[in-house]
Amino acid sequence: MTLDDSKIKQTEDDILRSPDQLRRRTDRLIDRRDIRVKDSQKLAASFLELNSFLDIADDVSLALEQLSEELFQQLLGMVQEKLTIALQEILDQPVAFKAKPDFKRGAATVEFYIDRDGNEEDILRGQGGSVANILSVGLRMFALMTLEETEHRRFLVLDEQDCWLRPDLVPRLVKMVQEAGQALGFQVLMISHHESSMFEQYADRIYRLGLNSKGSIEVQQVVTNSENPDK
Repeated sequence: MTLDDSKIKQTEDDILRSPDQLRRRTDRLIDRRDIRVKDSQKLAASFLELNSFLDIADDVSLALEQLSEELFQQLLGMVQEKLTIALQEILDQPVAFKAKPDFKRGAATVEFYIDRDGNEEDILRGQGGSVANILSVGLRMFALMTLEETEHRRFLVLDEQDCWLRPDLVPRLVKMVQEAGQALGFQVLMISHHESSMFEQYADRIYRLGLNSKGSIEVQQVVTNSENPDK
């Protein structure tokens, strides 16, 4: 008899001599089997749930894409309407702001143009740049509206946005900015080379910057009608 055979025989003898030990071992094996069965059942349920999700995943993705496109179209519609009103009120011309969206591979691109009596016009060339300046103000306001107020102040700086407008049209732009700023809760700083009288009716404060006799920049506050009601 070899050494291995003696070990086997000794193990068999121990088992035969210890029925309680055999019972405990059997109980442990049964417990392990039950745990494995439960794990297998949980895994099968998980696979079933995953397969159910995969069955509708394509439909869900398609529905979300369609919803995103619809919401984007609604937003563009609002932008077109508001900026068309701004252009018509400031320029006093029958023009409309148009946005042509395109959706490819889950991404959206937009082409902007001006419609005048059914004819497309390039925004950058319209009215010598005044159209682009007016639309720039409106689009930046819309962009500010999408920012989180807790992280970004609604403060807009307009640097010579009236530079391409005829002087008689400047007050119309200032009025639009003032009304939009109040409605949306924006604080607006406008910089212009036009006469301050064009802003007095709508501005809260006006400062005139110029060179003094020494060649230094001098800042002078202009009293507006709102600050001096008796003026």
